[in-house]
Amino acid sequence: MVATIRSGSINLLNTIIGAGILAMPFGLKSNGIVFGSFLIIWSGLTSSFGLYLQTKVSKYTDQQDAVSFFSLSQLTYPSLSVVFDAAIAIKCFGVGVSYLVIIGDLMPQIMSVFQFEGLWISRNLWISVFFLGIIPLSYLRKLDSLKYTSIVALISVVYLIVIVLMHFFDDSHQGVEVDFWGPISIQSTLKSFPILVFAYTCHQNMFAIINELRPTESGSKTRQSNIIIRTAISIACACYLTVGIAGYFTFGKAVNGNIISMYPQSISSTIGRLCIVVMVALSYPLQCHPCRGSLNHVIFFIREKVKNYKQPNTETENLMNDAEESFDESFISTTPMEGSHDTDGHDPIVVPLTSKDFYMITTGILVASYLLAITVTSLEHVLAFVGSTGSTSISFILPGLFGYLLIIPKDRKPTTLELLCRYGGLALCIWGVLVMIVCLSATIFLGATH
Repeated sequence: MVATIRSGSINLLNTIIGAGILAMPFGLKSNGIVFGSFLIIWSGLTSSFGLYLQTKVSKYTDQQDAVSFFSLSQLTYPSLSVVFDAAIAIKCFGVGVSYLVIIGDLMPQIMSVFQFEGLWISRNLWISVFFLGIIPLSYLRKLDSLKYTSIVALISVVYLIVIVLMHFFDDSHQGVEVDFWGPISIQSTLKSFPILVFAYTCHQNMFAIINELRPTESGSKTRQSNIIIRTAISIACACYLTVGIAGYFTFGKAVNGNIISMYPQSISSTIGRLCIVVMVALSYPLQCHPCRGSLNHVIFFIREKVKNYKQPNTETENLMNDAEESFDESFISTTPMEGSHDTDGHDPIVVPLTSKDFYMITTGILVASYLLAITVTSLEHVLAFVGSTGSTSISFILPGLFGYLLIIPKDRKPTTLELLCRYGGLALCIWGVLVMIVCLSATIFLGATH
């Protein structure tokens, strides 16, 4: 199955838009309409530049069908590749668990509206019910296979936007007090900063989308990727601004971090809550997909270290060849499982994913996330720490670092665009470090959550 611009845009957009859209009015409350809108747009621009650098770097590796953060790390800082993938895996796993927790929190509220009691308002029951539906979707081997579930999730987002706009045009909310310019205060900006800056995190799936694209009449893979990035980021930004501005003008300074909870109990608001449940449930596989790929890299790294320890006289190249021989060719995943080679012609670094490992890793992710979701009731602060580190690394630091280190032609003078991308990558990497420091500080000292 070959991905298209449409399917890639749908999956990338669904990866971007999650339950965080409900907190956009709170983000504007904390920063004012103008400054808050600027932060939303700025966050979209920085994230899109990171995605663009991923596209550029995949081109320069000469292995566009199988590029990954792991393979790029092998070309830059091989010893840190396992750290990068571990951070990606933890981040995606944590977000997936948070989706299950959201389902457990909202479904009892929905059922109570219809006067259900007892077992029907049990959070664990509804986590289990939706989890059974998530299981088969999590075993799909290509990201492109999730395009139809992503469409359903995005329809839920459209319904939420309609509800927000309907209440915005309701005359009963006219005359509320809002801060137009902003910023309100340094403290309020820092507390809401993680919500806005991580609103566009989707970079963990960008390489998978690139790998599944093929040159068509629509243009090269690079051109198709750029169209996908522009489409997904632009639509997401428009959705965030619409919900943020309309929701803030509806409730003013009384708005909280979940706009849907502000509306009175009604059929429309109850359906809105159900839409959130559907949206996050169908977004879970989009987190499981990159989590599986990164865990496969980590496991491969550990296995090779063990082999090197037991066979100290064996060259790494031989070990890589052994790994290739064990590869089950009946399953060739387009998740970034296989490495790349650089423009100097170095041998490719292959990280195989056998069918056995595919099922074992996926099952492990599902079981662990389910057990954690039914055990804990709040992951806000854990996710804040994971988001501050994992999301920042994926969105800014790694794309910027790879762009700076790899966009360096060996056989010719770099073009103006290549120089801009290289030093722009350095600026993005520095921005990512600053974001990490600010968000971690806000989480520790101000209690901000992701």
